[in-house]
Amino acid sequence: MSIRVGVIGAGIMGADHIRNLSTTIGGAEVTFVADLDVDRAAAAAPSTARITSDPSELINSSEVDAVVVASHDSTHAGLVLECFEAMTPVLCEKPLAPTLLESLEVVAADADIVAATGASLLSLGFMRRFDPGYVALRESVRGRRQGEPLMVHCVSRNGSAAPGTTAESAITNSAIHELDIVPWLLDSPITEVSWQAGKSTRRAEPGLKDPSFMTLRTADGTLTTLELYLNAQYGYTTRCEVVSELGTTCLQESSLLGIEQDGARQGVIPADWRPRFADAYRLQLQAWISALAGGEPTPLAGAQDGLNASLVAQAMIQSLHSDGTSTKVSYS
Repeated sequence: MSIRVGVIGAGIMGADHIRNLSTTIGGAEVTFVADLDVDRAAAAAPSTARITSDPSELINSSEVDAVVVASHDSTHAGLVLECFEAMTPVLCEKPLAPTLLESLEVVAADADIVAATGASLLSLGFMRRFDPGYVALRESVRGRRQGEPLMVHCVSRNGSAAPGTTAESAITNSAIHELDIVPWLLDSPITEVSWQAGKSTRRAEPGLKDPSFMTLRTADGTLTTLELYLNAQYGYTTRCEVVSELGTTCLQESSLLGIEQDGARQGVIPADWRPRFADAYRLQLQAWISALAGGEPTPLAGAQDGLNASLVAQAMIQSLHSDGTSTKVSYS
């Protein structure tokens, strides 16, 4: 019997989840789609799914067994809490919430459910944990195949920033992936961060300094650098290299297509993150559905992972507003 899934948000990410759940994920059926723009919802939904502009109607529907939240970041905490009230399992896209206070509220509510039932209802969409490249990188680091890791270098570049992106939201929405994946790779929490920016591209909107450069120090002493460039123009690329005592390990640069013509070789770079992480999204969704169908805890990131990333993001924003002063991360 299929898990009946309701998807909230039919934008770029929501439509991608709907497509995967309807075509490539075993044991799932999209039965309900909610979006403020009902025409957009109808365009993304399967023909058999119900459509609404009211996410509460979807969450409380008897036709929904589980919910995917892929709406605007500002709605995440409130919608997750509604799912908790309905006792409905929910997969929420990152971030858990754009503010630390909202994240704390969700984690407290999740803890109450775990205390009462023994299981969490919340899974969080840090999909890089399912990317085959990152999984292999983590296995290499954990096995100490090149000795002890010493430094990590990350690069994340987008073709263009979303309208209204600010220096703060660039951290909570984009850099949040590295704030989660670095401690996951190293099995060590981030304890100190700093944020810097130099000359900014003319394509950055007011309020966004782009590119920016961040440093993260984990409890094991490893230093990580992150270049975040949201208006790189040429497309989407992400890089991660672990520098160790005896060598380096890195993700392989990917392209959609290789072209050799007229004495030149070139690669076609994807316009956004979806082609690069298509496998990760599919593997994450399948793991979530399979766990729900089997009555098992999901292997996805959870409430505490979301809170930890929010705590690091808060410290990074504090550094941003303190002229790049190194800022400690407090988990207490």
